[in-house]
Amino acid sequence: MSALYASWLCLCLLLGSSIDVSWAKRIHHKYPQTYGNRIVGGHEAEEGAAPYQVSIQTSWKSNICGGVIIDERWILTAGHCANDFPIDELRIVVGTNDRLVPGQLHYVDEALVHCLYDIPAIYANDIGLLHLNKSIVFNERTQIAELSTEYPPAGATVTLTGWGAPELNFPAMERLQTINLTVIDQKVCRAAWDGTDSVDIGHLCTFTREGEGACNGDSGGPIMWQGKLVGVVNWGAPCAVGKPDMHANTIYYADWIRRSMTQCKQRVN
Repeated sequence: MSALYASWLCLCLLLGSSIDVSWAKRIHHKYPQTYGNRIVGGHEAEEGAAPYQVSIQTSWKSNICGGVIIDERWILTAGHCANDFPIDELRIVVGTNDRLVPGQLHYVDEALVHCLYDIPAIYANDIGLLHLNKSIVFNERTQIAELSTEYPPAGATVTLTGWGAPELNFPAMERLQTINLTVIDQKVCRAAWDGTDSVDIGHLCTFTREGEGACNGDSGGPIMWQGKLVGVVNWGAPCAVGKPDMHANTIYYADWIRRSMTQCKQRVN
């Protein structure tokens, strides 16, 4: 591992979890028609359909983001979800389809964000990790999502779950929602967004049809393919208005995820 990469990783591990200006305000300034914490056109998920899914909430039980269980004490999410709130304001609800009735309730003691978050463009490297203060108890309703090692091809059907709003600026759903989406070629995706640098190699793009996609409260939530995790929701147009949604590609970021978790464990021990 190069010294430069090591220094970047160290910076990631030492980052705090609060910022001076909210992510939503920053992206609105650059792209007024984009959104951040953001299922439209989906349906209610079956009980226990996504045992890896978590709701990231504030202390007043407001769903701000989704997340994915990848270890007994680690939640994978979008970088802005790990960065936009002080960790002492966060609670992690697991093991339930009803976000207001936790199967288990956990709290965060550290937030890690990619060192190149928002560099070189807004939405770049938008991936983060939340470390829990105690271990999740695994059962049929709480399970780890396995990270895929294969990229889903264009045309593949992937599944998104989350408690996000059914329409722009509507309140989050109480019951977990699900929808199938279609992976599209990244060149096609970038062209749909006028060639912006905010669609890059680290993004997995989905688009099925207008009226189907992610919305407020779905950021950080899992994109699953063939039973394995291939992405977490990043950004798109509010909401499901006919443009692709972007997700942090977890195959691309697999090395960062593993190294960050290992470095953190080494520091603690």
